[in-house]
Amino acid sequence: MILEIVSPEAKLFSGEVTSVTLPGIDGSFQILNHHAPIVSILGKGIVKIAAPSFKIGKDVAGKFTKVDDQHYTLAIASGTIEMKDNKVIILAD
Repeated sequence: MILEIVSPEAKLFSGEVTSVTLPGIDGSFQILNHHAPIVSILGKGIVKIAAPSFKIGKDVAGKFTKVDDQHYTLAIASGTIEMKDNKVIILAD
């Protein structure tokens, strides 16, 4: 599936991923390939991204934490998420 993460300042990430774990306001949840359409509010926490490869711009690389070659995390204060047509869009603060 395609993941896009956008903040008020810039597009932080855009690429193919295998899963995304998100900090929902009532607890964390995971989205996998071909998940049902969903719109949700995100709370403060960590977005966990799993992908076969990552290409993150040097200007935003400091916002991400590398766990290993296929896993990265991103701390957010809040946001929203939409999953539709196998594309996840996260609007994060």
